Order: sequence, then C-alpha cells, then structure tokens
Amino acid sequence: MALIVHKYGGTSMGSTDRIKNVAARVAKWHDAGHQIVVVPSAMSGETNRLIGLAKEIMAQPDPRELDMIASTGEQVSVGLLAMALLAIGKDAVSYTGWQAGIRTDSAFTKARIQSIDDTRVRADLDAGKIVIITGFQGMDEEGNISTLGRGGSDTSAVAIAAALKADECLIYTDVDGVYTTDPRVVDEARRLEKITFEEMLELASLGSKVLQTRSVEFAGNYQVPTRVLSSLTNPLMPLEEEAKSGTLISFEEETNMEQAVISGIAFTRDEAKITVIGVNDKPGVAFHILGPISDANIEVDMIIQNQSVDGKTDFTFTVSRNDYQRAMAVLESQRHDLGYTRILGDAKVSKVSAVGVGMRSHVGVASQMFRTLAEEGINIMMISTSEIKISVLIDEKYMELAVRALHKAFGLEKA
Repeated sequence: MALIVHKYGGTSMGSTDRIKNVAARVAKWHDAGHQIVVVPSAMSGETNRLIGLAKEIMAQPDPRELDMIASTGEQVSVGLLAMALLAIGKDAVSYTGWQAGIRTDSAFTKARIQSIDDTRVRADLDAGKIVIITGFQGMDEEGNISTLGRGGSDTSAVAIAAALKADECLIYTDVDGVYTTDPRVVDEARRLEKITFEEMLELASLGSKVLQTRSVEFAGNYQVPTRVLSSLTNPLMPLEEEAKSGTLISFEEETNMEQAVISGIAFTRDEAKITVIGVNDKPGVAFHILGPISDANIEVDMIIQNQSVDGKTDFTFTVSRNDYQRAMAVLESQRHDLGYTRILGDAKVSKVSAVGVGMRSHVGVASQMFRTLAEEGINIMMISTSEIKISVLIDEKYMELAVRALHKAFGLEKA
C-alpha cells in the first residue's frame, strides 16, 4: 500500500461527466489498496469567470477580496468530486486548503506556502477515507484566505505530497506528458519518458505550461517523485499501465544512460524588453533601477548592463508583457532619482530557450544554437545562460520559426 497524491487540472474537472471520470479513476487506485489524496483545480474557465466578475466591479480588484472570490472555484470542484465518489460507494471527504492546515504568507494572489499541518488529513487516511483538498489556496496567519497564483494547484499538490511524504505525486492534465517542445508548434515534438528535476524546473520557468515552476521546486527540494500523465485516457485502464505512463520527473543520479545534450526547447511569447538609457554608471545603479520594480511586485528576467561611456550606461531588462505598462510607469515615476536620458520599451519580443543537463559535458551547444538562428535570419537581442540552459530574446514574429529550427537542429524528434 502506497500513499499517492492525485492532482487534476481544470479541463479534467470541466464538466460533471469528467468529474465522474475522475471519481472512477480515483476509486480504482483506492480499490488497489492505496491511500489517496486528491487536489483538483477549479472547473475549466471558472477562475477566469470569477476574476472577470471582480473586474466588472473594480478595475484593479483589491487583492485580498480577489482571493476571497477566486478561491471559491476550487471549493465547488472538491465538493462535486466528493459527491461523485460518495455516489459510487467510496468514503470521501473534501476540505478547503485552510481546513487541511495549509498556511501561507500574506502576499495575496501570489502567496507562498509556509507550513502544512497534516494531522487532520492523516487521521482521515488512516480511517480509509479518500481526502480531497482544494488546490491553489491556503490561509495566512491572520485568518485571511490566500491564493498561490495561476497554476497554484500544482504547487498545492506537490507541497501536500511532500508534507505527507507521499510515495508519488501524479499530475493529471490534458496532455500525456512532458514533450521536447509544444506539439502545437512542432509536429515532430516527442514525449519524454523521463526528465530530471533540474531540466523540468528550467522548462517550467522558461515557458513550458505543463507544470508551475514552484511545484517543480517543491518536488525537487523535498524529493517527491512526480509524474505528469493524461486524465483523458480511459479511467478504468489497467492500473499497472497507468502507473508507468506519462513522464516521470526524476533525479539525475538515478539515470544511468548517457544524457541527451538537449532535452527540450521552451518558449514564452509574452515578454517585454525595457531599456533605461543614459543612467549614471556608479555603484548601486542596478539596485536603484530594479529596486522600485521589485517593490511593485514585478518579476525581472533577463538583464544586461552596457559598457560605460563618459560615465553613462544603458540598462536593459525583461518583464512579463502583463507587467510592461506598470514597469514603465514605475520607471517614469523614478525619473528624477535615476537621472536617465530616456526609456525605450518593446512589448513584441519572445524568449526561446534550449534546456538539457547534457550541456555540462558537451561543448558547442551555444554556437550551434546561434548558428541555427543566424541561418534563419533571426536576430538575437539578449542572451542569458545557466549551467543547463541557453535563452535568447528575439522578435516575437520569429518565435515559432526559431523553435522549429532549433528542435530540428538538436535532433529532438529522434528517440
């Protein structure tokens, strides 16, 4: 008998028929003797509907009240799933995140989990119950409901799996695993049977929508075996077959075979580039520019500071396109303090990245990447690297061309 956490996305919970399918799948695992915790998302489109209602009332919704509203989508899901299980004779109980002991900080709409008290959940599991917990949410120290940001149900599921020391966390979604790139962009994209936590973390942070970045961080930090698999298969398929499907996110040291140089090509369409021109080149310039940006809760990605000329320098960085106008407004408000000449912005850029632990032991990856883009006539605006990834910023109109060209250049269509 193992303790297994199931997580189901919005499409998996998109209708009462699909919820019944989830119930049948969960019951199958429970009938096999496993202790089961389920973390479902809100029904497909529901969170967007709720946020839309809030924006009809208040253009910039109050974050605390927005969390109060957005958290209700998952409460509907857990209640319906519990009923679906009860209807087929399974003993199930549903909880909100706060009832299940999930404590967060007070950063509304972007909260982080601080602790989980698993006493109540363990008692139910020991009593033979299937426990269903709302994803995406918890409660801060003052008793306020908080949400973890979009995709936060993945983080909830992995965090709960870590707290319970689960044998495996199964992330059920509308795709059947992690691919070398988005199959909607590259027809030859291939599903990976296994990928390391490091590679998955890079892919998630660089635009792969399969898992939220923080969920992969949790899985890696707490060594939670995590599998991405499809919820659109027959819920009554043999358990042995289902347990080996999808993509297993594993530890590099467990892989004995030679790693491929590149495991995948990731991309993000919604990037924006901002250049602050003519700032004084002196100690602390980066802090004085990015400090107010950070205070506005805007995440910065790629950063370049140019060589100083006559005591002046240019400073370029990227933010999410959703934060572009806000970031420009912050910098405009700091014009007197920063003393810059002007600001340039470009909200029509995209980031394309090559990821693979094999980079550690292979040379020439960067040159091959840059040569491939050059042959396609694609200009590189910015470059960012780490030990296992290379990212480039390019004009958004060339993004899909770049992804297809790099996927082919690194032979990712081959097993």
